[in-house]
Amino acid sequence: MTILLLCVLAAALMPVACAGIAKAGRFSTPRTDGGYDNHLPRDWLARQGGYRARANAAQANCFEALPLFIGAVAIALALDAPTTRLEALALAWVALRLGYVGCYLADRALARSVVWALALAVNIAILFAASY
Repeated sequence: MTILLLCVLAAALMPVACAGIAKAGRFSTPRTDGGYDNHLPRDWLARQGGYRARANAAQANCFEALPLFIGAVAIALALDAPTTRLEALALAWVALRLGYVGCYLADRALARSVVWALALAVNIAILFAASY
């Protein structure tokens, strides 16, 4: 069960990490010089380009993927899915999602889409882990 809890925690912290990547290195620059603006953070992020914009997009996608993952894990647990299977699938999902973020940051669009689809398939497998 500890592995599952750590996977859920990793999934929940992934968007926070992406936000940190998007903002990193801009805190010490005055906002008048393009530094991070904590008064209007969404406006500041919307003006960013390159890896910062991609990190922000990855953050949004991580938040979007989170409910299905947590729901699938909860349903699988409620249906008494085998723990070993569930842990392996959850670890695979987290690894794929980390790969997804890496592909996003590196601007590897096709690879990102493939990894996204694989992570979705693993998430569906988690949802039905008690059935097979």
